[in-house]
Amino acid sequence: MKNGIGWKRAARGLLAGLISVCAAAGQGQAPAFSILVIGGEGSVNNVKQRTAREPIVEVRDRNNRPVAGAAVLFEAPRDGASGTFTGGSPALRVTTDAQGRASGQGFQPNTLQGEFAVNVTVTVANVTETAVIHMKNVGAGYGHFLHLAGHGKLIAIVATVGAAAAVGAVVAVKASGSGPTTAPTTISAGTGTVGGR
Repeated sequence: MKNGIGWKRAARGLLAGLISVCAAAGQGQAPAFSILVIGGEGSVNNVKQRTAREPIVEVRDRNNRPVAGAAVLFEAPRDGASGTFTGGSPALRVTTDAQGRASGQGFQPNTLQGEFAVNVTVTVANVTETAVIHMKNVGAGYGHFLHLAGHGKLIAIVATVGAAAAVGAVVAVKASGSGPTTAPTTISAGTGTVGGR
């Protein structure tokens, strides 16, 4: 009888071991789903205009089919360069639509410049996967300077500075004796011409 009980215990132990091995082997398979970053990766946000691209992800299962109804959490940093979603919070919970997509609605950069990452956590049937979306907040800077040039404001600024400088820039150089005379050079503001009087 004792031998029979011992054999049963050994068999149960062996069965439990096989189940553990199979479970461990199963962990080496592809994840139950994948997260594709569709929008926002590498985007540059303008802190002056408070504009940014919304982070967007797409969730697909092992067979590359969209997963609808997956829980998605977008989280921006709470300190430093960052941004907020609809409602002014650095975190937003949404679910994927029929195409398996979810977006960080209403995302706006804060006023601090620098690089940061939006963390994305997706949960499907108690299985969780994560992704990261990298962004950067910048000020007006050089881009704003070019923007002014494109609207003619830079040209007006240059013309004004040029006119002020032209007040003392008229120079006449006369050679002695019968040599040639160099006519004074003038810069006329507003006409864009340079030439002799």
